[in-house]
Amino acid sequence: MQVRRSSRLFILDADGRLLLFLYKDEREAPFWATAGGELQPGESYADAAARELYEETGLTLHVGKLLKERDEVYAVARSTPARWLEKYFLVECPADTSVFAAEWTEEEKSTIQKWKWWSLREMQDEAPSSFKPEWLPELLGVLLGDRQCSN
Repeated sequence: MQVRRSSRLFILDADGRLLLFLYKDEREAPFWATAGGELQPGESYADAAARELYEETGLTLHVGKLLKERDEVYAVARSTPARWLEKYFLVECPADTSVFAAEWTEEEKSTIQKWKWWSLREMQDEAPSSFKPEWLPELLGVLLGDRQCSN
């Protein structure tokens, strides 16, 4: 089985909202996921995170700490199933940060429907299957709890 490496971006604004993208393809029901993508040859996870941050959101912010690693088998859009090794990085930004599709690939243009800033409450009110991976609301809750403890 092919192994693919990917950096994912947990983009959190000053109001505690998480930026997610709505993906839709012919394989499954639409779902919300973080920005991010596959590493290019010779690229580190951190370098890929910075590149993907700009390409998918137009943002040029500091890519922060590694939050979580994921090792999962799944298929993306029209691809065959592969083992994905993902690293989720924190990116913090001001409230009301505007994003735009700076350099989307043709696949992204056909599968990403829109983006939205989600509050924890909004995420908790949705079915867990609305998110990929399903633990995104839980991780947001942990980060927001950590923020309150450090204030």
